[in-house]
Amino acid sequence: MTIPSWNDRSRSTEQRVEALLAELSLEEKAAQLGSYWKRPTLGDAEGFAPMQSTFDEGRDPFEAAVDGGLGHLTRPYGSAPLEPEEGVENLRAMQQAVVAGSPHGIPALVHEECLTGIMAHGATTYPAAIAWGASFDPELIGEMAQRIGADMRGIGAHMGLSPVLDVVRDYRWGRIEETMGEDPYLTGVLATAYVRGLQSAGVIATLKHFAGHAASRAGRNHAPVSIGMRELHDIDLVPFEMAVRQGKAGAVMNSYADLDGTPPAASRWLLTELLRETWGFEGTVVADYWAVSFLESMHRVVEDDRQAAVTSLRAGMDIELPETTAFPHLADAVRDGELEIEVLDTAVRRILRQKVELGLLDPDFDAATTGEAIDLDQEDSRDLARLMAEESIILLENTGEMLPLAAQPSRIALIGPAAVQPRSFLGCYSFTNHVLSRLEDNGTSVDVPTLTDGLTAEFPAAQVTTVGGAEFTGTDTSGIAEAVAAAEAAELAVVAVGDIAGLFGAGTSGEGCDVESLQLPGVQHELVEAVLATGTPVVLVLVTGRPYSLGAYAGRARAIV
Repeated sequence: MTIPSWNDRSRSTEQRVEALLAELSLEEKAAQLGSYWKRPTLGDAEGFAPMQSTFDEGRDPFEAAVDGGLGHLTRPYGSAPLEPEEGVENLRAMQQAVVAGSPHGIPALVHEECLTGIMAHGATTYPAAIAWGASFDPELIGEMAQRIGADMRGIGAHMGLSPVLDVVRDYRWGRIEETMGEDPYLTGVLATAYVRGLQSAGVIATLKHFAGHAASRAGRNHAPVSIGMRELHDIDLVPFEMAVRQGKAGAVMNSYADLDGTPPAASRWLLTELLRETWGFEGTVVADYWAVSFLESMHRVVEDDRQAAVTSLRAGMDIELPETTAFPHLADAVRDGELEIEVLDTAVRRILRQKVELGLLDPDFDAATTGEAIDLDQEDSRDLARLMAEESIILLENTGEMLPLAAQPSRIALIGPAAVQPRSFLGCYSFTNHVLSRLEDNGTSVDVPTLTDGLTAEFPAAQVTTVGGAEFTGTDTSGIAEAVAAAEAAELAVVAVGDIAGLFGAGTSGEGCDVESLQLPGVQHELVEAVLATGTPVVLVLVTGRPYSLGAYAGRARAIV
């Protein structure tokens, strides 16, 4: 049986790409640059991405969207709590529909979030990226990324939307927990290790958000970025250049925030002249979710979606995510002479090249490589996650060498919202906080021991009394009296305060959770002050996604971790 030349593995990648490209119609070419997100309806709840509810209205159903083919499938695992086996069968069905809808039988490339591990129900959750920075250990980060990549390939994912290379500029910005800190060189070293690890498992790493995203005015998400070219090159671009040149990253995602008045999704200087022509980037540029349409609706630099599509593609954008809203206009734009066919073909070549390299155009392609029971939370992966967490712990203050404790206390008061809510230990981009909390809060995606569990295991002979004392948010101080009583009756008070991660204001840390003040959220400051006033020795434990102002506790808490 003769197979099409683009399915022939004996041919070179370029031969296969060119053979297929020559057969595609304009509509098929445009379809290869698009995507679809089959996601649950959230009702009145805010979505997983900015302005999601706006784009939920009137969109084509999946069956219509795959007519003519599709470039990407968006987050088939990271949108609903499917068991891994369910997810694989769901993905196989979606890929079958994509192949059937494509006149040339081209499957879709599958992308998922993977900043704290693959965003799938039941998958190992690793520490947030801010903890990677605290570890200063690129080998550890590379090993984590390799494990994440292996899990992703096993269930049919090809691209990970990580790592985040934004360099922290303002501590009020909500997405600090997704970054590796405020040092561009450290960020570049760790990001390069992550890229190499993920891609060694056959999964494309995506550098984001290119560029200057974290330098937005007043630390506000999506606010404009106004910095000079020297600062941009010396700070914000350094990690990206390192991960492109040294890590050979396969994808880059644009930033939402306009850079000196120009949205990155429309910047040819950024996406083509710098990224490709100067740094030698050879992968695909993918849009942050709805960033192409935002050129009209948010940035107001174009008149409509058609102009947004043409402008973005000319700038160097390749793939519109998370679904095709503007790029369907590309075929007509070419016919009408508004867009050069060479520009369209250049982008299509890039996505086809990745599909060939990932095996999507091989005769024996299967949506998932595993046919056995799937374990996304293996014991050795958990051991690595624990080691990473341990390596990220920072001892800020240790008055009189309080820690480690010379003698085991008999009575410990464990106080604070982080003491009773295990979600506090997980980042915004964990499946638990990113997905479960948006749909129906039914606990955690994987087993997460509480701080009480950890403390009682460490001090089995001690009597541990756990009191929340306060919530992460709100103004209710009624629980502080109980916390004070517990502290007064104890030899040692461990006060665990900090953040609960969430999306768009649903937490105190995470995307869209920008703040005005660096005081601990809610009434946690009042809680800490009340316990310190008891005179019982206090170990203050901060579980946070951003730095907070701790000067009021310096010299008063016996230790701060």
